[in-house]
Amino acid sequence: MNPVIGLDVAKGESQVQAFLDKKKPYKKSFKVQHNFEGLASLLDFIKELEDVAGERPPIVLESTGHYHKPVAQYFEDRGYLIIMVNPLISYKAKSSSLQKVKTDIIDAGHLCELYYKEDLEPYKKRGIQLLNLRNLTRQHDNITQIVVETKLQFQAVLDQVFPEYSKVFGTLYSDVSLLILQAYPTSEEVLKADIELLATKIKEFCNTRSLQWAYKQAEKLLTAAAQNPFQKNLYSSLTLSLDMYIKMLLAYKKHLSTLENEIDALAKSVEEYEIIQSIPGIGEKIAATIISEIGEIEKYNHPKKLVAFAGIDPTVFESGTFKGTQNRITKRGSSRLRQALYMAAKCAIRDCRKQKTTDEIIPRNKRLRAFYDKKREEGKPYKVALIACANKLLHWIYALLRNKNSFQNLA
Repeated sequence: MNPVIGLDVAKGESQVQAFLDKKKPYKKSFKVQHNFEGLASLLDFIKELEDVAGERPPIVLESTGHYHKPVAQYFEDRGYLIIMVNPLISYKAKSSSLQKVKTDIIDAGHLCELYYKEDLEPYKKRGIQLLNLRNLTRQHDNITQIVVETKLQFQAVLDQVFPEYSKVFGTLYSDVSLLILQAYPTSEEVLKADIELLATKIKEFCNTRSLQWAYKQAEKLLTAAAQNPFQKNLYSSLTLSLDMYIKMLLAYKKHLSTLENEIDALAKSVEEYEIIQSIPGIGEKIAATIISEIGEIEKYNHPKKLVAFAGIDPTVFESGTFKGTQNRITKRGSSRLRQALYMAAKCAIRDCRKQKTTDEIIPRNKRLRAFYDKKREEGKPYKVALIACANKLLHWIYALLRNKNSFQNLA
């Protein structure tokens, strides 16, 4: 016999369907909760199927965001083979039926049938370090997106309260800039204070700079306040919103700093981090994102599979004598890996000074820049050439990680 368990995983529960062999369902489908009692009852059922079939069944489930993770870990810890199915594959299998019916019971059965039809690969758990690194880099990206939105909302309020303030400090979102604005949110409050008080306050918030610098900034602040068209703020709601956004931005900066320190410390303990950073143009943040999204390189037995996972492989459409010429990339797999590779390719082909004391300009990555120039000479548009560079870069990364070698030694 060839038994299998199909789990249609949802939030907090799973639909279970067992097969003894192809086209031989075992008992009726049922649901279990993702708690200790529910998973224990499912384990008892699997052991029962194991006794009847005479061998341990693999467990087939879809990759459903984060809902499947506790279930996979529970049974992996108990020695069961886990097979994770890409939702696109299971969707195509369901679509092959003429009947347009969609239920959890049918979905669980489809996963079992898919096990007999397809040559599915076992789920390979990523190392704890890589999983932690992936969680941290994704959290960093999420908070960064929130910070961008908060800055836009903050700027909209500042334009209505104190638009001239943006000219005072070199960086509007520096700690000293935000703290001074929090202390003196309107022109009226700035003009009430004398230059000594303002300079002392600026020096207090930025003790790494000189008092002379603090006085210069205080003068700029008074000038900006005098030139501000909104001398008096009629809407207290705007001042309240400004204070709220400043507190949010300061808090987010602390969170990002903590995450960056954790990412840096964790990434340095991973061997692949140094290997990827050996490629000119790839910095610390992008290297950490790339290795965390790729995971264990052993999962991919060919570089094309890694390219497909990044979603930068071209779509192909041919029918009869027709051949599509405008083939876009598939954009399947990890969008974060795709974005990181795109940014890495942009950085790699960008020109930079060889030394600060000379005017000589060279690309960060000569080999990738030569490849980019070749594609541009062939008439490829900028983005097409850049995606080709990202594809080339990923092939290099695959070779380096497989051979555990640095970029300089790449043949």
